[in-house]
Amino acid sequence: MNAQERPPAIIVGVDGSPAAHAALVWATEVAARRGEQLRIVHGLGMPMVMGVFTSGESERYEADDRTREAGHRLLTESAEYARGARPDLDVAIVLAPEDAPAVLLNEAARGDVIVVGSRGLGAVRAIMLGSVSSRTASHAPCPVVVVPEDGDGNERHHGKVVVGVDGSESSRRALRFALRHALLTGSSVEVVNSWEVPLPQDAESLAVDAEAMHEEVFDRQSEEIVAGVLAEVVDDQTEDLDISAVRMQDDPVEALIRASRDADLLVVGSRGRGGVRGLIMGSTSQGVLHHAKVPVAVLPPHSDETD
Repeated sequence: MNAQERPPAIIVGVDGSPAAHAALVWATEVAARRGEQLRIVHGLGMPMVMGVFTSGESERYEADDRTREAGHRLLTESAEYARGARPDLDVAIVLAPEDAPAVLLNEAARGDVIVVGSRGLGAVRAIMLGSVSSRTASHAPCPVVVVPEDGDGNERHHGKVVVGVDGSESSRRALRFALRHALLTGSSVEVVNSWEVPLPQDAESLAVDAEAMHEEVFDRQSEEIVAGVLAEVVDDQTEDLDISAVRMQDDPVEALIRASRDADLLVVGSRGRGGVRGLIMGSTSQGVLHHAKVPVAVLPPHSDETD
């Protein structure tokens, strides 16, 4: 059964590092709460080369027995942990010759969730942007969750999902994922929208009443954005969820980090505007990924689960 034919799964990459173990712990709990399979994958990192004396077909350097045995042992130990923590969990292991980003992308399909540790954000960018030779698609086909190694409370269920919205289609996609995840895990949802009021070059000349009026305009726009996104995304399945909204005048990164302190997951879209502009490579996304103490779910372009 290929990735397109099997039911949705939580796919986590392991490499023996503390960061990867933190990802495994979180993925195990979430897979159990969502009632989905946990697929634990490990890439041996073998490069793909073109055969010089062949018809142009690609060949792979074979991993030696010691490397394969170590990889299989790592997967077996990871699976034993997951089954020990959640005995009823459906667990599968995948050992592949490619590097980690390629294995995760090759295993993933729409409806899945990829989970990785926060060590080495270059690999995370490779997964999100598809910058690996073995993947023909330009982007990851599903949400990517980055779990911080030093995050507190990875094993505690707070029952809260925080999602950033800015009125863009990407933030609608993020909200759809957040609502579905909350539905599957029995969580509440907190919708966050923040803005920074631009000041004129001569800030001293701005009267107090004019400044207040300026802030009121942005506050009203924020209220309209949040109401509009919720009206478009909430459906019959998710309308009974506990959904709240937080709107504030603040730096987008600071607003999201503050709101997510007691959350199980922080969800952000990509290629949005305002608070999530240039999310994959931009300063906001990097700030969230570097400073969040909770897992962060990023939805790359074209990763909408409803497609």
